[in-house]
Amino acid sequence: MRLAIRHATRYTFDQPVVHALQRLRLTPKATQGQVVLDWSMRLEGAREELQYEDQHHNHVTLISVEPGVEEVVITCEGTVETRDHAGVIGYHSGHLPLWSFVGQTDLTRPGSRLRHLLRGLEAPDRSRLEYLHALSAAIREQVAYGTGATGANTTAEQSLEAGCGVCQDHAHIFIGAARLTGIPARYVSGYLMMNDRIDQEATHAWAEAHVDGLGWVGFDVSNGISPDPRYVRLATGRDYRDAAPVTGISYGGAREELHVEVAVEQQQQEQ
Repeated sequence: MRLAIRHATRYTFDQPVVHALQRLRLTPKATQGQVVLDWSMRLEGAREELQYEDQHHNHVTLISVEPGVEEVVITCEGTVETRDHAGVIGYHSGHLPLWSFVGQTDLTRPGSRLRHLLRGLEAPDRSRLEYLHALSAAIREQVAYGTGATGANTTAEQSLEAGCGVCQDHAHIFIGAARLTGIPARYVSGYLMMNDRIDQEATHAWAEAHVDGLGWVGFDVSNGISPDPRYVRLATGRDYRDAAPVTGISYGGAREELHVEVAVEQQQQEQ
């Protein structure tokens, strides 16, 4: 499947910015089942400082905001070709060893509610892959998808307590639970082509767990499936903070408003 993607991020500051740096993970990965055919990034009110690959093999662009501006616009556009591998990414790569994805972070650390969720999921005849699918289904049943109840800093335990969350929360709960049972797991940010619309208000997120014999396998708890050709991987990490599309610091603007526009659609291929 060939997907055309447009992603615009607009920051509006209520005062002129004195100094700001933004770290962008907005270039899709070239991985199994995904080929980046073309990709461009356009900046307004900022300039590129450097590009590098981080410890997770994410392509990172560091930009600085031009002094005195009150608005920054980051526009990415491109085409990615995807294939169906039933969510299987394959062998582990990156500069971090596999065992580093078993340790918890502040966002994934389990509490009593997450531990309670795991009761009854393990069965003697259940394989690791079957267990992970059962885990995904249990999370989806316990935590309804809904916006407004959680934020970027909400932990897995907090979203379980709220009983409501978005894809980021579902991924953190899954990751925390998998790690609790000794299974390496990681966070994925990316795009999803929706069947009912092209325009979206945010990127998507899901989780991946490492399964012996298969490698990394994706689980989209929010939609109850493993990623298919409609998914495009942007970045991976131990949690949201490692894989967030845009992070940074700013001085001189007391408050900022963020507006995101994402469009993902299938591009017809010439025969």
